Amino acid sequence: MKHTNKKILATGVKYLAGAIPLIMIGPSVLYSAFNNQNHPYYIAVLIIGILVSFAAIFLMFKGIMTIIKALFD
Repeated sequence: MKHTNKKILATGVKYLAGAIPLIMIGPSVLYSAFNNQNHPYYIAVLIIGILVSFAAIFLMFKGIMTIIKALFD
C-alpha cells in the first residue's frame, strides 16, 4: 500500500468516525419528535432529525467508498 493510499484510507475512516455519533443522534431526535407531535416545535425537530439521519447515511456511504477506493485502486 502506497503512502497516498494510507492517507485516503485514513480519510475514509474519519468519515466513518464522523458518522457514528450521527447514527445515534438521528433516530433519537426522530423518536423525540414523534413522541411530541402536538408541541409547537414538532416540525423543526422532525426536519432536524431527518437531516441528521441523511447526513449519517451520506457519511457512511462516502467513508465506505473512500476505503474501497484506497484498497482497490
